[in-house]
Amino acid sequence: MKINFSMWKRALSGLVKMDSKEEWDGLDLVSKWLIATRSGVTIVTLYSSAIGGLLAIRHGFFDGNWGMSILAWLIVTIGLFIAHGTNNFLNDYTDFSRGIDTDDYFRTQYGVHPLIQKFWTKEQQFRWFAVSGTLAILAGIFALFYTHFSLNIIILFIIGALVLLLYTWPLKYLALGELSIFLVWGPIMVAAVYLVLARGDMTYFWQAALAGIPWGLSVLSINLGKHIDKAPEDKKRKVGTLPVVIGEKAARYVNMAVLALIYIFILVLVFATRYFTPILLIVLFAGKRLLYAIGVHTKPPPKEPPKEWPSWPTWFSGFAFYHNRMFSNLLLLAVLLDTLLRIFLPAFWPAL
Repeated sequence: MKINFSMWKRALSGLVKMDSKEEWDGLDLVSKWLIATRSGVTIVTLYSSAIGGLLAIRHGFFDGNWGMSILAWLIVTIGLFIAHGTNNFLNDYTDFSRGIDTDDYFRTQYGVHPLIQKFWTKEQQFRWFAVSGTLAILAGIFALFYTHFSLNIIILFIIGALVLLLYTWPLKYLALGELSIFLVWGPIMVAAVYLVLARGDMTYFWQAALAGIPWGLSVLSINLGKHIDKAPEDKKRKVGTLPVVIGEKAARYVNMAVLALIYIFILVLVFATRYFTPILLIVLFAGKRLLYAIGVHTKPPPKEPPKEWPSWPTWFSGFAFYHNRMFSNLLLLAVLLDTLLRIFLPAFWPAL
């Protein structure tokens, strides 16, 4: 079986739609895993981990042994990425088994769903889930040994795992799924990676958690946008996402507020707490995409896809994702430059 590196890149850069089982069967294992777990979206986990790692460098926790610290960072990052994919396997398996995911449901229209498309059986999906889960657990075990079984790490792992596992049911049915997405990929994951690399040292833990808020809000904007897009179908299936509970119009305005809060909190972190230097303001270069996303949310979605829009039936989530792609890269660059400034020019813009 030939390794298809171009498919890896395609799967990591966006959602892949595929209808031919013959084409699917010809893919290598990594390509199948990346596509089935929707890695074009799960890549957000890599950004959470990158931010947490840079904060650990900033606070001097790599000084003792850079080689070991980088190895630990790499293992934790890959472990979290696999864990995210594993959770998506579980989501699809659960929703398929409960009759939520069907061949005419929103989920199947924008990406591959191996169960519905009969690319593999439920038993095969469960095996993929089990292997992925085992790899993720091994990364977690490494983190526990690396931190000498720090109680703080154990507690944070349990909280994150519970929130993540309860997302599919019941949180998503109680209009709490969106909040869980924000918490897991923002404050919890950023702070958890930081804390692992700090080997349980809580000195700057809360600062790291607060630093994860803008990123968590950006991830939330995609998830909330997706739930607005599929609210009519979720309502029929009695899936109580936030847009189903409060209505489409209210949800659109909530997401506009979420998008605006990303930048408001950036300003707070720079000027109120001074945790970050003004270099973080380079994220403002994503402002044009922000205005696009907010502008789209001011009106109901079109009845038919515009000719130039390639991502139908996603609409609000598509624009939120479009903004997130530029914002995420600028944010990562900004945190990297900020870390260098804090290391080499510590007197510049001292934190309060």
